[in-house]
Amino acid sequence: MLTVDPHPLLDALAFTTTFPEPLSARPSPDWLTALLKPDASAPLSSDDAVRGAVRDLLRHGGYKPTGRGKPASEYLVRAAGDGSLGSINAAVDACNAVSLHSGLPISVVDLDRAKAPFRLGIAPAGSEYIFNASGQTIDLSGLLCLFDAEGPCANAVKDAQRTKTNADTRRTLTVLWGTQALGDRTARTFSWYRELLERLGATVERIS
Repeated sequence: MLTVDPHPLLDALAFTTTFPEPLSARPSPDWLTALLKPDASAPLSSDDAVRGAVRDLLRHGGYKPTGRGKPASEYLVRAAGDGSLGSINAAVDACNAVSLHSGLPISVVDLDRAKAPFRLGIAPAGSEYIFNASGQTIDLSGLLCLFDAEGPCANAVKDAQRTKTNADTRRTLTVLWGTQALGDRTARTFSWYRELLERLGATVERIS
């Protein structure tokens, strides 16, 4: 289902999640939204070393992970700190909570909106996609991305609008954008992530 191009630093982990009902019928419980706070009790915590290692991972293909192009995990830290990180849906909230505390960027796409086959690799120069409902685009040149049959659809900075979750989502594909520089952090992050999703009643299947 997923192939991974050779990369000297990438320690990605991907899995599918199946929810028992559409996300609109299962709002995030209080215990999950509580994890969106920076001081919440969690088995992982991020620091400057983690942030630096993630940026180095994204730099490998020539991408510059700074300014508006910094990893999504760094945006979450700022949003959680100023109180603007709110609930979206159970799938996104679990992703944001785990990313916030682990420091690893995470992508979540709707499996019924994306099209197999899937691949992880570096986007060629000139690649771009729309990342929000207002039509803004991100330049993907040199950036590690998840590709589906139609092209790039997610990465460690901003996921594509065309494959984002919505009220009807029941099946997702998640990618943890880990780096070998952080040892077993990707595996430990997945272990906690799985626990949260199974607590929500979802079924998780690792695919890479």
